[in-house]
Amino acid sequence: MGYFGGSYDVIVVGAGHAGSEAALAAARMGCETLLLTINLDMVAFMPCNPSIGGPAKGHVVREIDALGGEMGRNIDRTFIQMRMLNTGKGPAVHALRAQADKFDYQHVMKRTIEETEHLTLRQGMVEELIVEEGKCVGVITKTGAEYRSKTVVITTGTYMRGKIIMGELMYESGPNNQQPSVKLSQCLKELGFQLARFKTGTPPRVHGDTIDFSKTEIQPGDDKPQFFSYETESSNNEQLPCWLTYTSETTHQIISDNLHRAPMFSGMIEGTGPKYCPSIEDKIVRFADRPKHQIFLEPEGKNTSEYYVQGLSTSMPEDVQLNMLRSIPGLEKVEMMRTGYAIEYDAVVPTQLWPTLETKLVEGLFTAGQINGTSGYEEAGGQGIVAGINAARKAQGKSPVIIERSQGYIGVMIDDLVTKGTTEPYRLLTSRAEYRLLLRHDNADLRLTPIGYDIGLIKQDRYDRFLNKKALVEQEIERLKSAKIRAEEPVQSMLEEIGSAPLTGGCSALSLLLRPEVTYAHVERLAPAPYELTEEMKEQVEIQVKYSGYIEKQLQQVERMNKMEKKRIPDDIDYFDVHGLANEAKTNLSNIRPISIGQASRTAGVTPADISILLVYLEHYNRVTASRHAARG
Repeated sequence: MGYFGGSYDVIVVGAGHAGSEAALAAARMGCETLLLTINLDMVAFMPCNPSIGGPAKGHVVREIDALGGEMGRNIDRTFIQMRMLNTGKGPAVHALRAQADKFDYQHVMKRTIEETEHLTLRQGMVEELIVEEGKCVGVITKTGAEYRSKTVVITTGTYMRGKIIMGELMYESGPNNQQPSVKLSQCLKELGFQLARFKTGTPPRVHGDTIDFSKTEIQPGDDKPQFFSYETESSNNEQLPCWLTYTSETTHQIISDNLHRAPMFSGMIEGTGPKYCPSIEDKIVRFADRPKHQIFLEPEGKNTSEYYVQGLSTSMPEDVQLNMLRSIPGLEKVEMMRTGYAIEYDAVVPTQLWPTLETKLVEGLFTAGQINGTSGYEEAGGQGIVAGINAARKAQGKSPVIIERSQGYIGVMIDDLVTKGTTEPYRLLTSRAEYRLLLRHDNADLRLTPIGYDIGLIKQDRYDRFLNKKALVEQEIERLKSAKIRAEEPVQSMLEEIGSAPLTGGCSALSLLLRPEVTYAHVERLAPAPYELTEEMKEQVEIQVKYSGYIEKQLQQVERMNKMEKKRIPDDIDYFDVHGLANEAKTNLSNIRPISIGQASRTAGVTPADISILLVYLEHYNRVTASRHAARG
């Protein structure tokens, strides 16, 4: 017989990267929040790569931070290497990546959760959702404990019906040999949810003392590290290097000779794996012409000898994995500490969600993270904070928050998921964002901090600092427009020094900064500001000036699209009543139930002609509805 465990505003199921963000957001917004996890020792655990960030993913971490989330602050406290990627390219693709001390990362996140007001962390496996009159009002755990709430967020990651696969070996398990969650998956099916079966994988871990680093290339962190959180000003963290090596022809031969033992080719794996993070056996088959593939050896923490073999994700049998490792330069005598494996799991088909991440089938039930078909800690964290915000606001009787595609990569990801769905584990890429020059790593605060402040996740002192930064950047750009640079000898000498054409007459500092080879540092030498600017502010000034033309064009595109996003579609429209719509459009629009014309235009199988017909229909529909209301009034 069970017992009543208590009542809460929000219950979050699962304490991985999505669940941690969801629970912290809801609690910080004043909701009494319960965070339930199968194992308290696995809070914010990194079962795969112990790193945060990279292209598009690093942007998401900055966005989480700009909204008032925790991931950026946590990695800034616990990194063992920080590196800015793509610095030779434009600012739209600059991406920060950190190697984490995986043990510090989870311990610091757990401590943050434990010390957060209004947040209760408890161990328990949720097996059943309590649904009354179409609303989710609580959960029941394996021990029979019943917890009631106004809203529930499910963030079960890869645990739902998790199955580990390694060569001929297969057994039920969550990641890292944790208990899987089996009954919750069945509960969702009984409620009418459509589930997909996905797969992800992880590489072997090896003992650092058995690596010959002299045969590898050192990959150090940046001398002057930048940070993910806008709150982090400095760090004393010691940086550890990563190391680069490559697979060899022998590696490829070992894999080819054992493909009959590879689960993904023998038919043992049902789930679809991620295209953008394939296993090494998949790479060897798909890219048979390539003689070698990059392998990064990455430390798992300061107080362990384990190294993560990035690039060698595999589900080959254990003996094959060891042979593969020892065929790689630098790893000839390596000792394998953990084998790589594939894990299959159930995911919710994400077109069953609103853009708020609330499910369409059950009111008050939200899902976030890998359960929605994504891959990666950052994608999970981005969904987690949005689901937590909206679960809290629903519990408080407030309107939801939707991040638009033009506001953040988080908005791009959620819109892609709920509008198009995904046939494989979804990974964020910069190419998925049509406005990527606006969605830069450097300006996440300018895009999203006002939202974080409005909903109560950004405190007043931080918001005041943000407003001051924004004002100073705008002030400096205005000053550069009027600051005159004369064609005098020191100016001409500097221009010659950097390979820039000499001035024929005077010009504004802003005009000079528009030259590709001229940086803000050059202009600052010639026309210094009468006030102090931080490095972050100077970077912002330079980017906004240099890319102003391109930014203006994208803003015009956003404005046009915003008109479509503002044209809301009523919930009760029957698309099969809309004469002239193609049958495919009727079916797909009925399934997705877009909230706006903008979302309808991105729905698969919906053509511009369908949108024109829908606009005409809506105009008529709104007139009829308005006249009915008037008649009733």
